[in-house]
Amino acid sequence: MSEVIKLHKKKPKFKNSSWNFKLDKVHHYAFWNEAFTKEECQTIIDIAKKKGLIKGTTTSNTDVRDSKISWLYPSDNMEWVFRRVTDIVLNLNKQFFNFDLFGLNEGFQFTNYIAPSNKYGKHIDKINNGLVRKLSLSIQLTDPKEYEGGELFLYENKNGDEMKKEQGTLILFPSYVLHEIKPVTKGERNSLVSWVTGKQFK
Repeated sequence: MSEVIKLHKKKPKFKNSSWNFKLDKVHHYAFWNEAFTKEECQTIIDIAKKKGLIKGTTTSNTDVRDSKISWLYPSDNMEWVFRRVTDIVLNLNKQFFNFDLFGLNEGFQFTNYIAPSNKYGKHIDKINNGLVRKLSLSIQLTDPKEYEGGELFLYENKNGDEMKKEQGTLILFPSYVLHEIKPVTKGERNSLVSWVTGKQFK
């Protein structure tokens, strides 16, 4: 009994009196090196440009975005891309996010940025009254030696984090994270983006 009393008289280790069963282990982002080879990246670029590019738009501020896009689906000789991205996303999700996911229900959006000023200003991918986007992915299709600018920044703080630019790299992050593509100041940058959907967050 005396030992129990002594234990209760010790100062608490934590100031917060709550005790969570599980801690939030959702990461800010994850990446996969060499998701696609240089040759495969060029094949995707060729498929997208052959299908044709249109001006990229937004649902609100039209000044935030300046780029051209093409929508790509499995029927566009892209089934191999969907299969590989699925495997990578499921792997990274299990390690870094553990979200309940449905799939790539919106296809891929190929995006073309050219100098001197194409960009996509700060925004989030989460949308109201639409599919529940849980994870966003971006695949670097162009060799970074072929352009300047065009960095992908994710903002967890004021300065943000610059993402890897190596060709073939896949970046994955929660769709509610603020991010942007800096203006391309020289050359041309191509990327492939998509959103992994799932159940409503609770």
